Amino acid sequence: MTLTEHVGSAEVIVCCGSGGVGKTTVAAALGLQAARMGRRAVVATIDPAKRLADALGVPGGLGNDPVKLGVDGPGELWALMLDTASTFDGLVRANAETVEQAERILANGFYRNVAGSLSGTQEYMAAERLHALHDDERFDLVIIDTPPTRNALDFLDAPNTLTKFIDHPLFKILMVPTRRGLKVLNIAAQPILRTIGKVVGGAALADAVAFFQAFAGMETGFRQRAEEVMVLLHADVSRFVLVASPRADTIEEARYFADRLQGSNLAVAATVVNRCTPTFGELPESRPNGPEDAALYDNLAELQTAAVAERTQASELLAEEVVHTTWVPTLPGDVHSLESLETIRALLFD
Repeated sequence: MTLTEHVGSAEVIVCCGSGGVGKTTVAAALGLQAARMGRRAVVATIDPAKRLADALGVPGGLGNDPVKLGVDGPGELWALMLDTASTFDGLVRANAETVEQAERILANGFYRNVAGSLSGTQEYMAAERLHALHDDERFDLVIIDTPPTRNALDFLDAPNTLTKFIDHPLFKILMVPTRRGLKVLNIAAQPILRTIGKVVGGAALADAVAFFQAFAGMETGFRQRAEEVMVLLHADVSRFVLVASPRADTIEEARYFADRLQGSNLAVAATVVNRCTPTFGELPESRPNGPEDAALYDNLAELQTAAVAERTQASELLAEEVVHTTWVPTLPGDVHSLESLETIRALLFD
């Protein structure tokens, strides 16, 4: 399938690649193309850098709520940047059995000061945001702009990581009082908690215990949503677009990501090789004698040599990935508006 066909039929597109290859710009251009095709697309970045707002020319930046952009075409283009804390708050409210339970968790010191910055929290909240956007009737295509490759893999692993955490013995210990009808877990009576308390401090541990006890009954909802995200990522409606540039390090990173996808029973749907040296036609049969013409000849020969070298550099990735590949030439400037983004869209699709 071509990139156009993927944009026209997918419900989820995940853009992946190493840093500095133009991944965010490509994600935004895919959204612009979808809108031109009559689709209602939302582009969401989980990369903490504010590149998506820059690429779309949004002066005030983006937040956790989708912002509708003015674009040409019968469709719509929306954009947002993940706010981990706001997403986590919304998830707590959605899964709490009562308003009181939700407020108890949201006011908890451990939750407010630590939970939002724990390793893996951002990635799981990104998976949760994908779930919510996919179920949102305003959109028929969700495009995810991931962080650089290694962090993107954390995003893909996040639902499984959460499930493993809920099944962890320590989590079950913390949930014991609630399941037995008790209100307080005696920290001093649990050897493992006494040990943790010596490291993090009794007050901090008490807040953590209170948080997990307030969490009682919500783990089922969290587990279900994590499983639904994994099903969605493995469904035929989800596609992975790999973005690279014609350099050895980014090609190697792209190859690594493709292998990890394959190991998770996922596959690359399309490849974009960005910022390539453009080609300008064939060289004349002989080098001109005049100094100006000779200089132009030498410049063209140098560009052609660079273009061939780049294609060869990328051959390792492309030879193994039997997917549609788009080559995008480098541009004289960065993308900072919908007008300049249209140039990228045209190079990708027209």
